[in-house]
Amino acid sequence: MHIVIMGCGRVGSTLAHILEDNGHSVAIIDRDPQAFRRLRAGFRGRRVTGVGFDRDVLQEAGIESAAAYVAVSSGDNSNIISARVARETFGVDNVVARIYDSRRAEVYQRLGIPTVATVRWTADQILRRILPEGAEPLWRDPTGTVVLAEVATNPAWIGTKATKLEEAVGARVAFVNRMGEALVTKSDTVVQEGDILHVIAAENDMDRINKVLAAAPEEDH
Repeated sequence: MHIVIMGCGRVGSTLAHILEDNGHSVAIIDRDPQAFRRLRAGFRGRRVTGVGFDRDVLQEAGIESAAAYVAVSSGDNSNIISARVARETFGVDNVVARIYDSRRAEVYQRLGIPTVATVRWTADQILRRILPEGAEPLWRDPTGTVVLAEVATNPAWIGTKATKLEEAVGARVAFVNRMGEALVTKSDTVVQEGDILHVIAAENDMDRINKVLAAAPEEDH
C-alpha cells in the first residue's frame, strides 16, 4: 500500500526504509530538502519538499491514494494540523501524529487523531498502528509461543461486552487503551468506539483471532 510520511528526520527516514523493505510504496515530505540526505541512496520513494498541511504538497505525495499518513516532524502543531488535513480533507482513515507534549495527547485523541508521545515513541509503535496485521507483537514470552498484541476490530463489535468478545476468539483481552489510558478489562467492560484492544494468546493463533475480530460478530440464535 502507499504511505505518506511528513518529516524526514531520524524517525521518518527509518520508517520510510522499513516500509519500503516490506514492499510498500512511500512518499516522504520535508520542508528542508537537505533532510532527504538521511534516505539511503537506493530509496525508491518520492521526495516532496514542502509542509504536510499544504494540499498541493500532499497531492504531490500521492495522498489521494494513500492508505496511511504519518506525521513525525519536529513540531506538534504541524503534525496535528497535517494529520487532520489528511483525514478530513482527503479521507485517509489511518493516521498517526507524533506529539512532543504528552499532556496534549488526550486532546488530540478526542479529535480522532491517534497520537504517540515522544517519551514512549519508537518506530515499531507507529508500525503497529498503520500495519496492525503485519506488525510485531507488543510482547512475547521467552519461548516465543505466547504474545501480547494490539488487534484491530470491526466497528460492529462496539457495544459488545469484553467477556463475549473473549468467548468469540477464545483468548484473553488483557487491556483496552481508551483515550490514551490503559484499562484492565472487567466482567462488565463494554467495547466503545475508539477502543484499542490488546489480546494475549498463542502466537500461532493470532491469524485466526485477527480474522474473527475483523468480521462482524455472529448473531446469537
